[in-house]
Amino acid sequence: MSQRRVGIWLIGAFGGVGTTVAVGLSALRRGLAEPIGLTTALPLFSKLDLDDVSAFEVGGHDIRRTDFFQSVREFQHRARVFPPELIEPCRDDLLRWSANVRPGTIFNSGPTIARLADLPEVRPTESPRAAIDRIQADLNAFRRENRLDQLVVVNVASTEPPFPLTEAHQSLDRFEAACRVKDHPPLLPASGLYALAALDLGLPYVNFTPSLGASFPAALELAERRKAVVAGQDGKTGETLLKTVLAPMFQKRHLRVLSWVGHNIFGNRDGVVLNDPENKASKIRTKDQVVSSILGYKPQTHVSIEYIESLDDWKTAWDHIHFEGFLGTRMVMQFTWQGCDSLLAAPLVIDLARLALHAQRRGEVGALHYLACFWKNPMGVQEHDFFKQFALLEQYVEQVASERVAPAVGS
Repeated sequence: MSQRRVGIWLIGAFGGVGTTVAVGLSALRRGLAEPIGLTTALPLFSKLDLDDVSAFEVGGHDIRRTDFFQSVREFQHRARVFPPELIEPCRDDLLRWSANVRPGTIFNSGPTIARLADLPEVRPTESPRAAIDRIQADLNAFRRENRLDQLVVVNVASTEPPFPLTEAHQSLDRFEAACRVKDHPPLLPASGLYALAALDLGLPYVNFTPSLGASFPAALELAERRKAVVAGQDGKTGETLLKTVLAPMFQKRHLRVLSWVGHNIFGNRDGVVLNDPENKASKIRTKDQVVSSILGYKPQTHVSIEYIESLDDWKTAWDHIHFEGFLGTRMVMQFTWQGCDSLLAAPLVIDLARLALHAQRRGEVGALHYLACFWKNPMGVQEHDFFKQFALLEQYVEQVASERVAPAVGS
């Protein structure tokens, strides 16, 4: 599919994940790196007609005054990642793609995120309708100027506080009616505005964060109406990934988990945001639900997230699992996980972009439930067992492959 031109629009483009996506796409297209960490690089996915990584152009929104290359330099200094011999050949791509990034919005996203903004164009006082119009104008300009065949929007911005849903969010008609009420309380945070802007244009929308995004009925109805696809929510990259791998072991061996404690420490800008208890609440909610769902009962669980500035992007998790075995014997399993958060997340973002674009080309609509293995809080399915989730994806690939080779009727 090398003749196609596709775009990935990153909400929070200059953050750690967005920057690593840009570096990764450039390095892969230049043959400077292997696709380690990309699920779609597994042999299974050669059966799908996925866009090659060399087909991608990068754009996005951000609320900070910087660019991809400056962000890389900051990352190198703080987290000791991105070797210079990898980055220098990517400089032209990173600077060219930086010119595609536009000022975002901080509408209703909470004071902690608002404090990160240093662009006057972010316009905290603009109306939701004005923000959506501006976002859509940016998306349309990016498609037009880069002559794109397709464009996918991916939210990799900072985590917003939980946003309460009301009756107005339960259907598109109710939502639109509430929007017409003068002085109605805000109906969406920034992530929801980005989602509606993308879906209204018929673009695939992927929410890699625990923020609201498109995870409410009115947005999903809009996706159906505009023939768009949706995937999310909250990418599963580290400790929660291990939980969804280990919990099935306890369940299948009939070992009773009594308590599961997970303690997470990390720095970086995401850590600054999650140091706010309101923003942290969104993250803990998605991290803490998976164990009970897999086990089929509720042990005592505790999830903590603490900001430790010196760790920067190197997220460390320590888990303590207290369980009961044969004849009531109590035992313990502990593990420590340390990974560079953005380097774990970025390949999954590329995977999801490729798969969402593929789904749209096939005429799929709505939530892509078979992508559950990528998410802490998957849309369209309640399954959290990683192996069962991945089986859904395998079944999808085999189904699509069989449709491609099926003989024509009457042949």
